[in-house]
Amino acid sequence: MRKGLTALAFMLGLTAAAAQTTDANRVDLELVLAVDISYSMDGDELALQRDGYIRAITSKEVVNAIRQGAYGRIALTYVEWAGQAQQAVLIPWQVVDSPESAQAFADKLAEAPTNRAYRTAIGAALDFAAKQFEKSPLDSTRRVIDISGDGPNNQGPAAPRIRDELVARGININGLPLILKEPNAWTLDVTNLEDYYRECVIGGPGAFVIAVETRERFAEAIRTKLVLEVSGLEPKPRFIPAQEKKQVNCYVGEQLWRDRYGDGQPDWQ
Repeated sequence: MRKGLTALAFMLGLTAAAAQTTDANRVDLELVLAVDISYSMDGDELALQRDGYIRAITSKEVVNAIRQGAYGRIALTYVEWAGQAQQAVLIPWQVVDSPESAQAFADKLAEAPTNRAYRTAIGAALDFAAKQFEKSPLDSTRRVIDISGDGPNNQGPAAPRIRDELVARGININGLPLILKEPNAWTLDVTNLEDYYRECVIGGPGAFVIAVETRERFAEAIRTKLVLEVSGLEPKPRFIPAQEKKQVNCYVGEQLWRDRYGDGQPDWQ
């Protein structure tokens, strides 16, 4: 009888240890911050974008949202992207569960060099971001890509195709279109970037877009988006009258590039 109890206690101990090990690897959310560094972003915009993420990640609102989760921690990685072959992990996966760990992430971001590259390959950026989940040492029930950018896809795989593939794998994609300047035909801008992101880039249950239209609201927009993503909430739906809705061409970027430069032309954006 005693041997039986000893064996049972031993098995229970193993089970408890396994549960603790599993919990140690669990986070409420794995979030890839995928940030546009294409040449259509000027130096001031790149600095504004970097500062916005630094301020948002360390904000009281975001840290409080993290601590209110079931595990009280999330995992973050920061990726920069531009053209089809231009993606890089600036900050690898890091657990954020306190003001101190949030500040540590922000400090790494503040110290990292600022980079720029040619073209705008949203589909390739999404694919690269999704691969980071395979490299994560952690586990969660929610995997989200948070992608920002100031123009449509004009190189590499089509954004809607990659979006659909990732959503089918249980990955959510939220968007932060940057509309800080008047559209410029020379830089292949489009007039309905928010609609483009909504129809052609984001996807998954509760996926949303928060457009940034003024420099003053940049940090606020990023903070709001992070709070929503960490909390698993959705923003209030934006009502758009039927007469104001625009038909979206998800291949407008590729067409603008082809019309301007044709096949075989050197990379520019």
